[in-house]
Amino acid sequence: MSFKAPLGDLLFQLQHVAGLEQVAALPGFEDGVGELAEPILDEAAKLAEERFAPLNELGDKVGCRLEEGRVVMPQGCAEAWSEFMEGGWKALPFPTEIGGQNLPWTLTFAVNEIWFAANLAFSNCPLLTQGAIEAIHHHGSADLKRRYLRHLTEGRWTGTMCLTEPQAGSDVGAVATKAVPDGDGFRITGTKLYITFGEHDLSDNIVHLVLARLPDAPEGTKGISLFAVPKYVVDAEGGIGARNDVTCLSLEHKLGNHLSPTCLLQFGEAGGAWGELLGEPHDGMRCMFTMMNQARLTVGLQGLAIAERAYQQARAYAGERIQGRRGGQRVPIVEHPDVRRMLLTMRSQIEAARGLMLTAGAALDASRRHPDGVVRSRMRGRVDLLTPICKAWFTDLGVEVSSLAVQVHGGMGYIEECAAAQHYRDARITPIYEGTNGIQALDLVGRKMHMANGELPWQLFEELRAELRVFEQESADDLVPSLRTALANAEAATRWVQGDHGTDADAVAAGASAYLRLMAMTLGGFTLTRGARAAAAADHGLAASKRLTATFFVQQLLPPAAALLPAIVAGSATLDDRLFAA
Repeated sequence: MSFKAPLGDLLFQLQHVAGLEQVAALPGFEDGVGELAEPILDEAAKLAEERFAPLNELGDKVGCRLEEGRVVMPQGCAEAWSEFMEGGWKALPFPTEIGGQNLPWTLTFAVNEIWFAANLAFSNCPLLTQGAIEAIHHHGSADLKRRYLRHLTEGRWTGTMCLTEPQAGSDVGAVATKAVPDGDGFRITGTKLYITFGEHDLSDNIVHLVLARLPDAPEGTKGISLFAVPKYVVDAEGGIGARNDVTCLSLEHKLGNHLSPTCLLQFGEAGGAWGELLGEPHDGMRCMFTMMNQARLTVGLQGLAIAERAYQQARAYAGERIQGRRGGQRVPIVEHPDVRRMLLTMRSQIEAARGLMLTAGAALDASRRHPDGVVRSRMRGRVDLLTPICKAWFTDLGVEVSSLAVQVHGGMGYIEECAAAQHYRDARITPIYEGTNGIQALDLVGRKMHMANGELPWQLFEELRAELRVFEQESADDLVPSLRTALANAEAATRWVQGDHGTDADAVAAGASAYLRLMAMTLGGFTLTRGARAAAAADHGLAASKRLTATFFVQQLLPPAAALLPAIVAGSATLDDRLFAA
């Protein structure tokens, strides 16, 4: 089935939920940024629909191949990448002085959703490169930025993130890759696995951002440094020199995402790969988190995007597949209540997630550009709080919605020729990417709940309480009760997480995933209600559908999420380790 970018909802949510007009007014953006949204999205949709989407099924069936250490991408990929590069799409949010277009992240997130929905696997390459640009721009020396950044923003070079090692997994503190000083650089030796687009033939060079240890490094995460290690050595003028000592040993055979080469890389087979320090010695985790936090938000966006792609296919099939009777007539399956339930479960969560994602983008822009330092600080905290929620909820949603899409197709959905199964297979990696969703939940209840003296969630709740009072004044009787209950339960759960849990050391961790889900669904309900209210006030053409979607979510999906409170405060007793004894 062909893909169509959801331009109508993207524009609506940008303008009426995320507040693009206010974002565009932030210092540093050129006049007219808000007016650029529609033409930019239109052009992105054309490239996505005409170039990226046709490669999706082909890439799944053909995949990439490894020939003597060189990854060869399927036919059509080089042409698609060339058009993407020539259009300057990778450079949207970055400063003009490094080759960027200085556009808001809010708008960039909307554009990225289109790429990801059209072809999730292929879009991994620009996703990681954007993260590499962020890390180098924030932490690189002036000389390193001069030689690397413009090549990356213009798409001639791409970037990777090299954290994982066979013995370490998510335990980054166990990284064993070594970095030994050698003149004005370092020699890197070690093995990294699961490196997305670690080798390919789309760009002239690949810049690997590698976590490694200096000879005097202390143990654990405090002893990790970050290095820029290019596929081809970069000379003093930023030109490409000799092939570096980086070898792709193999490609992983995966459940999905076959168009995205996942590589096992060896650094230093012949004495050590040349690299340059990024940031200060032993400060690699802080530098890498610049890239990782960006990647976590963007991976969340991938989950949302694959949900949109799967929903489109399920909705189209439900409208065409004739089966069963209503009123004595054979009808398309979309006429049956349970199919409509599944479709609305998909659609309402997608729209809630899209609004929350773009709202997070607006907070990100404000955290960097707002003229008031207090507001900037508050919005930095908001992005910190929303990042694990967006990453975990949206990627879980991608799996849930793509699974429901298979269900809507019935037996045909289980057949590969139908292509619904591909979305399910492709989506399944996203809850694992960039820290599993369990790690996201632990980050939320651990670090994020105690930042800024524990005020981050309460600042958000204060804003939601104010919104709730507005909803109540407008007599939205069918929406307010569930929103009120969910918010009260989220506040009660937060008080418990922040200190009312007693002496059970594992109590908070045991309920972390349930807490994240409660927070996510509560925010989703408010986001949809906000959108429905804005559409009605503007007499927007989407007003009726926005109201219906919000009502379904708030009445059907939010109550079970609000009921997670007992599970959150139950403690760890039910996780008795005797159940898992050998």
